[in-house]
Amino acid sequence: MTVLVKVMLKPGVLDPQGKAIADALHRLGYESVSDVRAGKIFRVEIGTDDPKAAKEAGAQMAGRLLANPVIEDYEILLETAAAPAGEAR
Repeated sequence: MTVLVKVMLKPGVLDPQGKAIADALHRLGYESVSDVRAGKIFRVEIGTDDPKAAKEAGAQMAGRLLANPVIEDYEILLETAAAPAGEAR
């Protein structure tokens, strides 16, 4: 089963990468962009078919390694074979 761990900076934490991206988008003519927050997505293959176990494993990995709980929040998503998360549309 594929687990996606989405990691984002907590609200109020400065995001210089997001600010730089927003500034670049403005220079490219996207003036309606008001804010950008940069994050990370980890795609982890886990050897189980149990969604509950897969989500729990993803949460444990995020809490121990993939996210810094002091400054980052995380979300655990499951990717299904029928509709891969994050697929380009």
